[in-house]
Amino acid sequence: MKKSAHSFHIPVMGIGFTIDSPLKVAQYGIDSVVSLVDDILVEKMRKLYSEKLELPYKEITDKVEDFRAKRITSYLNLLHDQTEQKFNQLKNITSIKSKALSDYISMLPDYSVIKKGFFKLIEEGVSFSKLKDFTNRNLTMGNIDVNIMTKVDKENYQNKKLMPVEYNDAHAALRGFAKSKLSSSLVLSAGLNPRLYSYISSFNDFFPDKNGFIKKKIILKVSDYRSAFIQGKFLAKKGLWVSEYRIESGLNCGGHAFATDGFLLGPVLKEFKENKETLKNQIQTLVFKALEDTNKVIPINDLDLKITTQGGVGTDEEHSFLIEEYQLDSIGWGSPFLLVPEATSVDKTTIEKLRKAKEEDLYLSNTSPLGIPFNTLKGNTKDIQKQELIDKGRPGTSCPNKYIALNKEFKESGLCTASREYQHLKLKELDSLNISDEENYAKKEKIIEKSCICVGLGTSTLILNNVSTKKTGDGVSVCPGPNMAYYDKVISLKGITDHIYGRKNMITRADRPNVFIKELSLYIAHLEDKVDEIKIAVDKKQLRYLSKFKNNLEAGIHYYNEIFTDKKHFFAEYKETLLNALKVEQNKLALIGLEIENLK
Repeated sequence: MKKSAHSFHIPVMGIGFTIDSPLKVAQYGIDSVVSLVDDILVEKMRKLYSEKLELPYKEITDKVEDFRAKRITSYLNLLHDQTEQKFNQLKNITSIKSKALSDYISMLPDYSVIKKGFFKLIEEGVSFSKLKDFTNRNLTMGNIDVNIMTKVDKENYQNKKLMPVEYNDAHAALRGFAKSKLSSSLVLSAGLNPRLYSYISSFNDFFPDKNGFIKKKIILKVSDYRSAFIQGKFLAKKGLWVSEYRIESGLNCGGHAFATDGFLLGPVLKEFKENKETLKNQIQTLVFKALEDTNKVIPINDLDLKITTQGGVGTDEEHSFLIEEYQLDSIGWGSPFLLVPEATSVDKTTIEKLRKAKEEDLYLSNTSPLGIPFNTLKGNTKDIQKQELIDKGRPGTSCPNKYIALNKEFKESGLCTASREYQHLKLKELDSLNISDEENYAKKEKIIEKSCICVGLGTSTLILNNVSTKKTGDGVSVCPGPNMAYYDKVISLKGITDHIYGRKNMITRADRPNVFIKELSLYIAHLEDKVDEIKIAVDKKQLRYLSKFKNNLEAGIHYYNEIFTDKKHFFAEYKETLLNALKVEQNKLALIGLEIENLK
């Protein structure tokens, strides 16, 4: 397995924020993830970069057969070719004073073997040719990974006739990646999609060769061990190996939030650490058996497995602790990178809003048409536009892209719950119900709160690059995690790597809570909300679930008490503050526990 130059990666953010990140950071050995949701945006970005770089460009219109997959393949091939060209230019230095090479080396962690080796050669005064040979042998390029939300797999129609399943949105995106030149990873998020997972086995690049090398790897984004094991086994029975389990905090993350049953990040990471070999051996046995049954190549070596995490990490000490304590391969740093123009694509107005955002401006909303809690920034322009339409008595939007047109209540081909058509029909249905004014108001609010995120999450990138937003509008959705509240300035790429590796501190506030404490407080607030909801109509099954949720949080608190006390060389300066903060959350949980018991 190729050793990464860095111990962090940039996760997918929104639809457009990391759409061209590889062109900005891959040459420096930094891995990043591109969203494959929006093939219209992908095609616009291919056109933009073709013009910028003076490359030949022929538009792939929606009249072309399999246009979605072909757009994605063409854009990913552009990323592949251009990042390789940039990286090769960086390696083929003509002077020791090369800025690109200097930037690459300076951004590496100080413990990097490459960095130490490079400076040792400089001290020894070796010849320029030997130094050049060293860079060619040791420098690695960052991965151009891609993300597919498995449930965003809308069926498509041609001439009002349903097309075969392989033309579904996620299937076509997968095919676009599979047919590209890239040797990188497919990040699958949002849970198991059996048809999509089975379709992966149609492409040879996802299977290992005799040495265990896999050209296109699979990364599963998960929130708990059980989910990882179930999905890993499902893919293994198709002969497909999961090369990385990417553990994301259930609530302390950006984008959509998939709350676990009270399983906190620390205990989940501990479970992965303790069971990594079991997971690897059991899944590998199933993979090799499936490969044998289908007469495919069985590797002579064991397959490589990475465990990584992301969600709310904000200091070099947290970064180092997670890697050391849980033997992780990489840590995802998301939200802070929204303030790094050298790495992500965010328009200036949105950057300013993010820079000024405080805790109260970052909240978990129900605005996503997918029906999954969604991290939102108050005052984002897409929601302002949504409210203007509501005030005019015309709730909902025009739904130009239809990527989340998955609801089939009124139309077999599907409608997006944020669309004007759906909300009009749903409100009409609501008016026909014989319910109280209070209930009518509550139901109406739930209908009209949905926002058009499949457009909004890509608009910022268009605005930044002066690409027309005439068809879609200029409303921007943005989905940072709660950690965004503690960053208040625009940061350079060198600045953020210095922050991650402890060379500089980019957080000016002194009151940022520890990553584990922050997630715990979010889970306790989430539980409190659920208890309040159930008070209206007590349900025994729900009460049992809430009790289980509370018990899992209690077990997590007990674990954190142990680990904060035992780890002498980590968090030493504010250990007492940590333990006190933990006690505060424990007391809150005890009160919620009493409420649950009283409801019983």
